[in-house]
Amino acid sequence: MAHAIPARTRSGPFWRDLALVLGGAALITLAAKVQIPFWPVPMTLHSLAVFFLAASLGPRRGLAAVSAYLAAGSLGLPVFSGTPERGIGLAYMAGPTGGYLLGYLLAAPLTGVLARGRGLIGRGLAMLAGLTVVYLCGLAWLASFVPLSGVLAAGFTPFILGDLVKLALASGLISGLRRLWNGRQ
Repeated sequence: MAHAIPARTRSGPFWRDLALVLGGAALITLAAKVQIPFWPVPMTLHSLAVFFLAASLGPRRGLAAVSAYLAAGSLGLPVFSGTPERGIGLAYMAGPTGGYLLGYLLAAPLTGVLARGRGLIGRGLAMLAGLTVVYLCGLAWLASFVPLSGVLAAGFTPFILGDLVKLALASGLISGLRRLWNGRQ
């Protein structure tokens, strides 16, 4: 009987985790809709949302949020940037941005693990490691749509400076929110 845990305690974390994951997927969706049109890959706030969530929620919940976002998109919900105009569902995911989407899925748990317990700079470096995974996957996939000589110009050069700024913002936002939260307790 000493190991009995009240039902309220057992169910609390599940519902909290579910709310965080679904809220995270919604945040990624909103970030996808804020975009500057480029071809073949639009500039969005994806990286800000994904890396903020991965570093703040941890590897498991960060991965779950990205997975929920991708699952919703694969089912045809218009969660991706440029949807429904640029296609929906698996057809969209198989397009030029598919490698970046896969990269987010792989980068979220990596970033979450590397950022755990780190300060501003450590979190920033964890996010940079995750961003490297995103670019490796994204550029490799983009090479199927763009001549190899133009892959960097189409999928890296226009985005890297903005992504670095977004990583700095995400890391700083987490620090600020933690200070605010710790001050309330």
